[in-house]
Amino acid sequence: MKLLIDARTLQDRFPGIGRYTYNLIDALAPQLEGELLVITPHASRPTPYDLNHLARHPNLTLIPTDIPVFNWRAQAALPRLIRSLQPDLVHFPYNVRPFWLGLPSVLTLYDVIPRRFPGYYPRRSRLQIEIIQRLAIRSSHAFVAISQAAAEDFRQKYGIPAGRIAVTPLAADPIFRPQPVEIVADLRRRLALPQRYVLYLGSNKPHKNLPRLIEAWARSEQSTVNSQQSTVNNQRAGGRGQGATLIIAGAWDERYPEAKRLVEQQNLAGTVRFLGPVANADLPALYAGAALFVFPSLYEGFGLPVLEAMACGAAVACSHTSSLPEVAGDAALFFDPEDAAALAAALTRLLADSDLRADLARRGSEQAGRFSWERTAKATLPVYRKLLG
Repeated sequence: MKLLIDARTLQDRFPGIGRYTYNLIDALAPQLEGELLVITPHASRPTPYDLNHLARHPNLTLIPTDIPVFNWRAQAALPRLIRSLQPDLVHFPYNVRPFWLGLPSVLTLYDVIPRRFPGYYPRRSRLQIEIIQRLAIRSSHAFVAISQAAAEDFRQKYGIPAGRIAVTPLAADPIFRPQPVEIVADLRRRLALPQRYVLYLGSNKPHKNLPRLIEAWARSEQSTVNSQQSTVNNQRAGGRGQGATLIIAGAWDERYPEAKRLVEQQNLAGTVRFLGPVANADLPALYAGAALFVFPSLYEGFGLPVLEAMACGAAVACSHTSSLPEVAGDAALFFDPEDAAALAAALTRLLADSDLRADLARRGSEQAGRFSWERTAKATLPVYRKLLG
């Protein structure tokens, strides 16, 4: 088999898709009986990924290109490049792909957020996304979905037969594992983190549900005060209520300011902190130092931060929607993400119950161990073989 993967998404602009693409390639190469060609961004474009690490595989060839991802000229330039390499099969990990290629191709399916939440997108953007998605599906011969929930969504929303979609779950990067105490302490010092914090890591896009998380945080603090759990010791720990700070980390899109506005309106600035983007190398310690990790998303194609937090030994509370029960198994405290009172109750319960946190952390570590990129690659290979066969 001569397989080609379009990895032009190995850029900062595609954090989730880039991570999936990089790890899939790295795990596929040792299992592939044949040649693996990988189209990457040109060296002049910065990438957060170690391409030399990929190049160590003897059957893998990196092919840098300056063909952009978002440009209609790529519809002519990229097929010319691909055909010149004469692959048997092409895998596109992103739906912005050549729509007229003339070669067997596989497409990765992530989520149907624009279809599920159309109000989150301007009409023109929604139309563009829909056209690209439909063209990508029509141009592809087989599909891999990152969760069973995502596969079912694409079956329902786009009519893809279930038999043409293989489910290939993701995994946490190997860097995500429990961290030494001194590493966590160093990060706490460098980022001025409080001794006790609840962590959310992700974007602030509307489906991430951050305004409701802020509302729940305010309720959980009030609940703690009302139940007389706000002790002198808690106050000395530097927080209100449960003595914890809510840390919201990740890239911030100024188009969605609601969460920050709520913090001001609710006078929560003393117990809510917006950390912004955090370097990849610091993420394991950030997870490991948290009293618990909370993920209130309304919808996820997979929900990788949940698995990353578990792999680092954090107790997790997350939504019971979409793919998240698949990912978390029995290792999380679930709540209804549309019910602020339920979310607040989950936060209050976990912060007050150290035995429950320890139990969830133990089960979370076991759950994270059930996923690996080697298994993702192993589940992807039969899709290629079936298409060629």
